[in-house]
Amino acid sequence: MQPDHRVEPGGVPAGSPPTATRRRRRRRGTAVAVVLAVGAAVAGGVHLSDDVQRAAAVVAADEPMIASEKTVLADLWQVYKDTYVEPGTNRTMDLQNGSITTSEGQSYTMLRAVWMDDQQTFADSWQWTKDNLQRDDSLLAWRFGQRPDGSWGIQDELGGSNSASDADVDVAFALLMAYSRWKQDDYLYDALPLIDAVWEESVVEVDGAPLLVANDLEQRNRTQVLVNPSYLAPYAYRVFARVDPDPEHDWAGLVDSSYALLQELNRQPLDADRSSGLPADWVLVDRRTGEFSAPSGDLTTRFSYDALRLPWRLALDHAWYGEERARQLLERQVPLAQAYTEQDRLVAAYHRDGTPAVDYEAPAMYGGAMGYFDTVRPDLAEQVYTDELLRFYDPDSKDLTEELGYYDSNWVWFGMALHLDELPNLNVTEEQAP
Repeated sequence: MQPDHRVEPGGVPAGSPPTATRRRRRRRGTAVAVVLAVGAAVAGGVHLSDDVQRAAAVVAADEPMIASEKTVLADLWQVYKDTYVEPGTNRTMDLQNGSITTSEGQSYTMLRAVWMDDQQTFADSWQWTKDNLQRDDSLLAWRFGQRPDGSWGIQDELGGSNSASDADVDVAFALLMAYSRWKQDDYLYDALPLIDAVWEESVVEVDGAPLLVANDLEQRNRTQVLVNPSYLAPYAYRVFARVDPDPEHDWAGLVDSSYALLQELNRQPLDADRSSGLPADWVLVDRRTGEFSAPSGDLTTRFSYDALRLPWRLALDHAWYGEERARQLLERQVPLAQAYTEQDRLVAAYHRDGTPAVDYEAPAMYGGAMGYFDTVRPDLAEQVYTDELLRFYDPDSKDLTEELGYYDSNWVWFGMALHLDELPNLNVTEEQAP
């Protein structure tokens, strides 16, 4: 019998069916790229022919010019704060889902704040998280919102007091980066008990090796455990290994076992005839044998809302630590390049065999998939960035060109920042840097 598992918010990924405006969108992205290239050439003292300069002038008249693409991240960070961070409370709201707050949302805001060197937003977000989500065991309750009696707090009736291991890891990692960036010892002291709790409550032994499971409930299941592959963050475990004082916590072993699971899972068809090489949203793992099976109900083996995050996480581990296992896994995600070159787009969800599961797009998909394109197909990465991510930014208003949901807004930004090489590993000192 399948154990009772927490289901994450989100449902159908954001996005809309493709429309006739897509070709206009392609033209806009190309135009912006042309203007930037011409501007760079002029700044570098390169002489351009009259024809090229006239063509650039036509493009510039039709399309707004972006002085520096790195300002995009700062502008969209401000838009995000103005839209999703509630004044006064400093909690991150999922406006499309009853204005709830999740531990995931807090973790994304904290990660973005430390990368943007926004100490005040980081401090405020962490304070709210500590005051409202952190449990006695230091893990974070995953869901805060309006309860049946009208009050606001942890939504216990929806399993809101359970943990979500990805958010716990991301918050701890953000705290360590904040400690490194701003030299405030409190952030290290706050991170250590959370790191300890993640290991004690959310890492279980599977076939003799440690494995991060979906939440703290899974340790009670002696036969099968639920795993979300996109929760696995080897780059974070490497840092935890340096600061965790408990020698029994084998974070280096968790790096290896995470890659071993992803490599084996990559070959498994699960509930399909074959595996396309794209990661699955969810999978059940036998604790004794390590064998995989497909979950039932709302938890699927599709590559969609959850799994889109894994290419980005793998790309970080490859970029920061030169991890070849990450690159090898990304190289298996060929269907992303095939779909983009043959269908001129990525849809919001794919079945296990790589066939489209829906006929609409999701901005978050492009943000997550940038991990694949930047690492494996740099020849396509700039086009994906320009045509699929940069199109959401209006340089004239310094705002979004269209409304994005909380999840899409985050993953568009994460994908942009990855492509622009603006996600430094703040936990690496000069002595440790390669």
